[in-house]
Amino acid sequence: MPVMDTNAKHEMQKLQERAAKNGPLCVGLDTDPSYIPQPVRAGYDSPAQAVLAYNKEIIKRIQSEGSACCCKVQIAYYEAMGIEGMKVYSETLRAVKAAGLSCITDVKRGDIAASAEAYARAHFTGDFESDIITVNPYMGFETLKPFTDYCTSKGKGCFVLLRTSNPGMADLERQALASGGYVLDRVGAELTRLSSAFAKTFYSQTCSPVGAVVGCTEETDARAIREAYSDIFFLIPGYGAQGGAARIAATLLLKAGGVVNSSRGILCAWKKSQSCTAKAETGTLSMADLADAAAEAALVAKRELTEAVKAL
Repeated sequence: MPVMDTNAKHEMQKLQERAAKNGPLCVGLDTDPSYIPQPVRAGYDSPAQAVLAYNKEIIKRIQSEGSACCCKVQIAYYEAMGIEGMKVYSETLRAVKAAGLSCITDVKRGDIAASAEAYARAHFTGDFESDIITVNPYMGFETLKPFTDYCTSKGKGCFVLLRTSNPGMADLERQALASGGYVLDRVGAELTRLSSAFAKTFYSQTCSPVGAVVGCTEETDARAIREAYSDIFFLIPGYGAQGGAARIAATLLLKAGGVVNSSRGILCAWKKSQSCTAKAETGTLSMADLADAAAEAALVAKRELTEAVKAL
């Protein structure tokens, strides 16, 4: 593939700059139809259309309020809704980009040879084109090349799984290597190598187009990983509904920085709103009410994360 104009900013650089301007919050549009109350869903032609309407209302509010720098769209929720769900997925991606926000798609692809090339083409071009995608390196580092080729040629970005937020990460990521350290350390070494290689191509930019997924559920890990990979931009899951504290996320936001994802904490914020629950009881709850609660939760999360960084 050809090399893009090195004076143009790649998508990870754009995201880093948007995070510096709008704050580090990433709004996760992992929108399951069940997150929308049935009486509200009933006002739409299908659950998928209700999801699209909710997504667009949230995107509109976070754009106008400047509460987030990006959205992360988890493809599984849309695949589960079938063909219509994938159309909604595509429309959601377009809505995120139209709002001037960075679009991260959580697809966690990782395969070999022609299959990896097809996955990269599917998610960096066409109906499902995204700015940045998540990728899984556990079939070997050769699987990353079809995706990183698009970083070089089209300025796309990749977040590679490094230290995930789930308890089961210990099954592989925390396994010891005969040469010392853990499996995640070997992945980190490859990310460092890629970052150094990209620094020669994108010499005028402040981060590599290849970042790392690092969960914020363990404080000790967060400090060690941030120190070890000081030049790598992070996608930070685990904050909020998964139990990750703002102070842990803030640790990971030091050095090169990162974005902190919150999905259910925002999408289901209406459940903790007295106004929304009162309206639900009287049958007057609307999609606008749900989106207002989500928007308020996004502002609260942004404020919490910003204050946690200042406190370090």
